[in-house]
Amino acid sequence: MRDRLDGRRALVTGGSKGSGKAVAERLRELGADVYVTARSMPEGYEFPDRFIAADTSTIEGSAAVAARLTEAGGVDILVHVVGGASTPAGGFAVITDEQWLIEMNLNFLGAVRLDRALLPGMIKSGSGVVLHFTSIQRELPLYDASLAYAAAKAALRTYSKGLAN
Repeated sequence: MRDRLDGRRALVTGGSKGSGKAVAERLRELGADVYVTARSMPEGYEFPDRFIAADTSTIEGSAAVAARLTEAGGVDILVHVVGGASTPAGGFAVITDEQWLIEMNLNFLGAVRLDRALLPGMIKSGSGVVLHFTSIQRELPLYDASLAYAAAKAALRTYSKGLAN
């Protein structure tokens, strides 16, 4: 099984820590050439030539990541792990339009933008894998704490289902 992903290029968003880091490490163990993106490179990062410092919640950040991977020859495996909640407690009434947009850009639209840029190469090659990490909150939202995050992750799940067809 060690050589199963040899010759495959992967991108893991949010790959500098937590689940994203674990996914990147496992893909490397399986032989993939793994690129990682996050807002900033951790000190002492072991693979600096495969790190793309970018904020994929922005149009510019997603475009920079897509350009770098396109220059490298595209990707075979695209794993969207990036995400998080920053909305205040208090439920829907305290969430501003700006906070809704922050959550949607981070937890949903960043994945859409990268997919739109990188999937044509996968389709052209006749193969590829896309994984979107969501959250249990997509089905069981914490109404008083992170409703915008939950809504964004629910949108990502629905988008993923549509993309799969």
